[in-house]
Order: sequence, then C-alpha cells, then structure tokens
Amino acid sequence: MGIGERVARIGSTAQNVLEVARFGGLETGEVSAPYAVVARRRVYRLRHYFPDAPGDGPPVLLVPPLMLSAEVYDVAAAASAVRILRDQRADPWVVDFGAPEHEEGGLERTLADHVLGVSDAIDRVREATGRDVHLAGYSQGGMFCYQTAAYRRSEGIASLITFGAPVDLRGAIPLGLPEEVAVRGANFLAEHLLGRRALPAWASSLGFRLLDPAKSLQQRLDFLLALHDREALLPRENQRRFLMGEGFVAWPGPALADFMRQFLQHNRMLQGGFTIEDRLVTLADIDSPILTFVGEVDEIAPADAVRPIRRAAPRPDVYEVALRAGHFGLVVGSRAKETTWPVVAAWARHVDGEGEPLPDSVRKVEHDEPAPNGTAAPDRLRYGLELVAGAGVGAVKGLVGSATGSVRALQLLTREAVVSLPRLARLNQVQPDTRVSLAQLLGDHARRAPSDVLFLYEDRAYSAAEAERRVDNVVLGLLQMGVREGEPVGVLMGTRPSGLATLVALNRIGAVAVMLRGGEDTGREAHLAGCARVIADPAHAEGLRIEGVEIHPFLLDYPEAKRDPELTALEVVDPRNVKLPAWYRPNDGRARDLAFVLFTGEGERTRQNRITNGRWALSAFGTASAAALTGEDTVFCVNPLFHPSGLLTSVGGALAGGSRLAMAANLDPETFWDEARRYGITAVAYTWSQLGGLVEAPPHPAERGHPVRLFIGSGMPQGMWRRVEERFAPARVLEFWASTEGEAILANVRGSKRGSLGRPLPGSAELRIARYDQEARALILGEDGLALTPREGEPGLLLARLRPNASTSARPLRGVFARGDAWLSTETLFSCDEDGDHWLYEAVGALLDTPEGVVAPQQFANALSELECVDLAAGYGLPGRGGKVVSVAALTLRDGDALEGDDLTAALAELEPWRRPAIVRVVDEMPRTPWYRPLIADLREQGVPLPTKARPAFVRSGGSYRKLTKASRDKLLAG
Repeated sequence: MGIGERVARIGSTAQNVLEVARFGGLETGEVSAPYAVVARRRVYRLRHYFPDAPGDGPPVLLVPPLMLSAEVYDVAAAASAVRILRDQRADPWVVDFGAPEHEEGGLERTLADHVLGVSDAIDRVREATGRDVHLAGYSQGGMFCYQTAAYRRSEGIASLITFGAPVDLRGAIPLGLPEEVAVRGANFLAEHLLGRRALPAWASSLGFRLLDPAKSLQQRLDFLLALHDREALLPRENQRRFLMGEGFVAWPGPALADFMRQFLQHNRMLQGGFTIEDRLVTLADIDSPILTFVGEVDEIAPADAVRPIRRAAPRPDVYEVALRAGHFGLVVGSRAKETTWPVVAAWARHVDGEGEPLPDSVRKVEHDEPAPNGTAAPDRLRYGLELVAGAGVGAVKGLVGSATGSVRALQLLTREAVVSLPRLARLNQVQPDTRVSLAQLLGDHARRAPSDVLFLYEDRAYSAAEAERRVDNVVLGLLQMGVREGEPVGVLMGTRPSGLATLVALNRIGAVAVMLRGGEDTGREAHLAGCARVIADPAHAEGLRIEGVEIHPFLLDYPEAKRDPELTALEVVDPRNVKLPAWYRPNDGRARDLAFVLFTGEGERTRQNRITNGRWALSAFGTASAAALTGEDTVFCVNPLFHPSGLLTSVGGALAGGSRLAMAANLDPETFWDEARRYGITAVAYTWSQLGGLVEAPPHPAERGHPVRLFIGSGMPQGMWRRVEERFAPARVLEFWASTEGEAILANVRGSKRGSLGRPLPGSAELRIARYDQEARALILGEDGLALTPREGEPGLLLARLRPNASTSARPLRGVFARGDAWLSTETLFSCDEDGDHWLYEAVGALLDTPEGVVAPQQFANALSELECVDLAAGYGLPGRGGKVVSVAALTLRDGDALEGDDLTAALAELEPWRRPAIVRVVDEMPRTPWYRPLIADLREQGVPLPTKARPAFVRSGGSYRKLTKASRDKLLAG
C-alpha cells in the first residue's frame, strides 16, 4: 500500500470516526417502511405496514420483546421483516409497545398489560381483515405470543410463529450461573427491587451484549477495523446502531418482576399455572399449529430452552426451523433475509389453505421425541430424597454416579439437600413449648412473599396476602360468635378455600377444629369431641340437626349483602365492629396444644384421633421433605379435609414446602388433565383408590408430556399403584402411612419397592416391631418377660416409642423392650425386610379366625389386585359354621375383562392354600367411603349371592378355584 493510499485511508477513517462521534453512526440514507397507526391504546399502538397496498395476503401480527423497540422488524431495508413479508404476499402488522420510559404510566405496566394488549391487537386485526391472525414474536415477544394464545385458548389465531422464544427458562440461564443461584437471585430481585424500579434502556442494551460477550466484542472489532471502508459498513450500519443502543427501551419494573417470579423462579411457561389478571393460564390450552425458529448457536435462547414447547403444548402440531444463527440473527441479517421471513410467509399461506407447500427447512416435531438433555423432575426427587430417607452417603454417591456423573445431577442433589435439611432440622428442634401451627405457617409465608400465589381454586389464583386477609376476617367473625381458645368447634365443609380459611382461623385463635365427616355419624362425632357448635358451609348445613349443638352455616359475603338471614357471615369487613378480647394472641399455638380432631371407624366403632400442632407440623414438614416440595410445585388437593391425607399431607405438605395448593371438590378424569395444566400441578394427593377413575380413563390430549411428577397419599392398592406408574411415567407414587395415635409415620421415599411403606420419616417416633401371637392377640415374650424381635420378613406388632410429655388418649405399653420404656401400639402388623423397609401385613382388628387358622385379608387382597383384569379387591370375613369366619374376597373387574378360576389360582400361588380366600366373588361396583376406602360393612351385608355370568363367584377347593354353587356356598356360610 502506497503513501497516498495510506493517507486516503487515514482520512476516510477520521471522517467516519467524526461522523460516528457526532451522530452516533454513519448516515445510510435508508427510509423506514411506510406504516399507519390504526389503533392507539394505553399499552400499545397497532401499526399496519404498507397500508395503501392491497391487503389480500394472510395477516401476520409481529410482537417485539419488551427490551427492544418495534423497529426490530424494520431495522434495515435489506433485512426488513415487514418488507420481505409484503414481497412474499403476506400482510404485516406490528404491535408497538413504544418506549415505556416516555409513555404515561409506561414504567408501571405489568406482564398482564402486555398480554392483554396483544390480545386486543388480535381482535383489531381480525376486524380489519376478516381473517384469523398469524401471531409471530421474537424472543420475549414470542413468549407473549404463547401466553396470549393460551389466554385466548387460540381463539382467532390461525397459527403461532416464534423466533428464539424460550419455554423452559431454566434452560436459558445466562453466563453459566448455577440454577439455584439464578432462581434465588430472581426471587430476591422480584420481591425487593424490580417491583418498584424499571430497568433502563442502557441496562437492557448492556445486558443483551453481556449475554453473548464474545460475539459483541467481535462485532465491535469488525466495525473498528473497517472504519476506513464506508461502503463496506453501510449495509450493516443500521443493525449495528440498533444493537449498540438505539433499539433498546426500558423494561417496566412490575412486568420484569412478574416475568422473573412466574417464568424464571417458578418456570410456569413449561409447567403451566401462570396468572393473567388472577386467571390461571397454561400453554396446554393452545391448539393452533406452532412454527418455532431455533438458533443452533443462540446463547441467549438456546435450543434446549426453546424446544420444550412440544411438552408444554401437547395439542397442536409443532414444526421447527433450525438455523445456524445467533439470537439476533434469527430475525435480522442474511439468514433471516434468506430463510426466516420467506418461510414465515410460505407457512402462513400454507396454513390458510392457499396450496403453498411447506419449505424443506420446516420439520414436523413428533411429540414422542426424547426430551432435551437434562435431569427430569422425578430424578430430582430421587436424588434429593436419599438424604431425607437416611440412605447414607454411599447410596447417594451411587445415585449420582448412575446419573452419568452429570453436573446438573449434582446441582440438583445439592439443591434438594439445601431445601430438605433445614426442614428436618426444624422438626428436630420442635419442643412441647415451641410455637408452631398451621396458622403461623401461613402467616410466615404471607410476610415473606405476600405476592406469591398460594391457593388456586376454580381457575382463580389467590395470593398469600389475600389468603392472610381472608383468614383475619374470618377470625373476627369467629371471635364475634364467641369462639374461645381451646374450644372444640365442629367443621363440616367441602374441599375449598373457604373450608381451609375456617381451619386456619380456628387455629389462629387456638380453638380446636373438629373435622366432621358428614353422614350418619356426624352427631356421634360432634358429641364425642364435645362440640357445642358446628360451622358448616351452606351445602352441608341443609337439613343438618344435632341435638345440643348450635349450627352456624358459613357464608362468604359482606355484611351488607343480601343473603339468607339464617346464614352466618363469618367474614367481617370492618374490624372496628369487633372488639378483640384481651386473651387473644394470634398464632400463639404451641406444639403441645391440641389443634384438630380427626375420626376413624364407623358407627359404634367411631374413634377420635387428637392431632396437636406438633403432630401436624411433623406430617407437614415430613411430607414436604419426603416429596422435595418447593415453590415450583403445585399440590392438587381433592381429598376431603377431614381425612389425614387432606389436612396433614396435602395442605400441610404444600404450606411447609412453600408450594401452591390447588383445591377441587372432586377428581374428574374428564377435566383433571386440563386442570393439571392450567394450575401447573406437579404433585397430586390421593386417598386409597381415588385415582382409579383417572388411571382407567381414555387418554386425554393434555396428558401427553404432563407436568405431574408425584402422586402423594396413602392406601393405594398394589395393582393400581403399578398401573398408575406405568401409565403416568415418569411420575411416581409416594405412599405414606401414619398411626392414629402417636407419631409413627412411614414413607416409601425411594419408590423402588411397590407396595412397601418404606421407612420412618426423620423427626417421627422411633419404631420397633415386636413378635406377635395372632391367635392370642398378644405379644410373644421371652423368658425375661420382654418382647422379642421377629425374624426378617416375619409379621409383628409395630410399636412407636412414646416421647416424654407427649399427649395421647391411648394407654401406653411399658417395659416392652427394656425396663421403664414406654411404647404405643399402632394396632397394626408389619414385617421388615433386610433393607429396613416396612411392609403392611394387616390391622389387628381385621384378622380373621377361620377354621384353618388366622388369615390376613390384606394379603390376599394385595395379591388379587395384581391381576391385570382386576380393578379393585377387598378382603373380609363372613360368619361361617361352627362359630368360625369364612374369608371372602370381593373384586371389581376392569372394563371388558373376564375372570377365570385359573387366574385366581395363579395370582394367589405364593400364599399357602389356607391363607387364600375361601370364596371370591365379582361385584358390579365396590362400595367405598367418601375417602375411597372399600366399605366392608356394605360388602358383608350383601352376603354371597349366587353367581351369574356377569358376576361370577368361585370357591377354593384344595389349592385351586372352581365355580361357586349353591351347595358349596351353603356348606361354608352360616344360616
């Protein structure tokens, strides 16, 4: 290069540098594409590009991300999305959110404002064009598209098109930050900083560049090295100026806080259950076809964050275009010009039925393709729970090793340990005088994170602050009624927020909530607990009369509302109308204080179980730890609140885990999966056979790729357990068992042994099994008078060590294993295997004295439930001849299945012949309690009718089964 050329180059460089310094960039002379603003609203303006040209093509509505201006779709004439779409016979429209920092109220906008703005724009484009809209969005604008389509349930949306729009935000954590750090940071920012402050445009620009620092630095170097060559710089100058700051706008603080809270902290785009104006929304409600553009070298929205749309939206067909491009290159640049926008136009024409074939670059994504690399939710549970179950360091190391030693597996293990261990430590610190209660737990949550969604019911979300206010109002109503600390108050209410609010309010006062079950035994239960008054919702109050008990139907309204004068409104709006008594201290309950009364048995066998605050906390924190529940989880509670699985497991586990609690009156298989998606349900609580209808229902579109990772409950039959895990994999069953007296709690945390009840939860009572004489119904003692320990696999009586100062109505056994010890009998027989896992044998009261020996109906019912043709099985006894009992099994069959005697023989082969049922009968329907346990009393009343073709019955003959006859029946049964 000669001296003249060097001088000219220096001069050109100097001139260009001066122009950049003075004007921020080089003047290109390009003119923006023409548009008309056809609508102005508080949040957005609607642009229609090329308004004077014929608009007969498919309308494509483009949505920008919050941090970028609408000019992202018209950055430069050579790479203008709107120009290319027009040239390709599409009709481009753009949502312009403006620069919030320059708009009135712009910095106070919420996430819902933007979603509702896009929804409004869709209506206006449809009205103007008479056609459904192809909704397209870049980055967070694509997320807005997904959210809007879900909110509208695809009404008026012909298709969805997104460019680098993440769905699994955990796959898009920047700068290699550990997931736990990012989640906690998002929570801190959302709760303490961003709700009151906006993110300025310069910070958005800087953050965008820092997300891909190598590329940003390369672009700066390329620009500096080419400053001498104006002609080379001009084609990309507008793009450079846009990315260097001119295209960035402020991000409203409330919108950013909501974004972080819902989609980063709780990952609601993937799991479902995000809220738009208190309405619950899920991407699973989308049924418009979806086209996603994935950047193979996108560092901001990597492929693993974008592709999970196929799991989040199981109904529509999903298509993908993979480009060798970065985040910005998906919509601006040579690849966008050559591929992105021509494909968008062709896609829109194809979907609208204009005979346009799909380009070769468009690939249909099958829903059964493997998920992106990473650790699935059930694996997260398995890793973390080994610590909770006390499996030991060796087992934990083995699990981590089996997870291919991935860093993510180790992160998840560490994370669950961090979550679970403080809960377990808190349990170990609980003393009789410790302040702990249901009401205190809710109050702590409301103070810690008042804006967190706490309850979900009938598609509405309630925040922790709203729940706290409601409980306080009910407290005032109860105090006005005269409810006092320690008073037993009957509660007869459905599974809904009003019922839970009543329980929390009673607990806040220090009263005892007596959980009535309804039905014929309601009066008996109320008198057993000493109730002077019963609070019932209108549905249960109708016709309810109990002698000597005052009934207060509970109505949710304001005092001035028109209502039935016989109903009592417990919610008081004006606290000045209620004078607080001097004795009242909110949330003053101690661990030793009685909090709830639950009932078991029916009729004369009805028994009350007294639950202290400490016992409730043990179950609550134990469930949260065993299930590894966190703020990301939503627990679905359809169990009645009067059942331990509802009050102690569902409600307790959710509150102790900081999870959301979704409530419903029943589990309807036709609506369950839609609710699961809409609420973002990850854990489903059950009792006994409650999941039977769900596991036998036809496949549901929203079931595919569902978010549920865990079914939590007690009493599930073994056969149903197998079918649940096979059908809903990778979800698992977490089975609990708890004694009615004392603090004995078992949990099958590992889930590897179907039917086992696992090991004691940390913090629960020490458990031991003692040898037991089933015929004499007594412990077997050694020569020293102390109880013996059974051999491995031998059933014995499960005993729980009585803690000092523990409250119990049962008589303890003393001097059982050593002088001076004290134990409570669980009245249940268990065996224990070599690994320390417990197996339920039978309740002592359910053992049958047959002519051949003592039989445990639980054992043959378990074996029969494993038959593929059997839905439910129950075992019981009927009076036989000679004062003995005849063992009987009742079965219901799955639809279309039949049963033969050989099936029974094979299923019961592992039991000794005399331990098998003498009679097996098929029934049309299994009578069940409101908590889905087989109703043995009703089965006994039915006797053994003669068999028919539809309802066969069989009798044991030696070791096999043959058809029951009248003669064989009469030979066995009395009368």
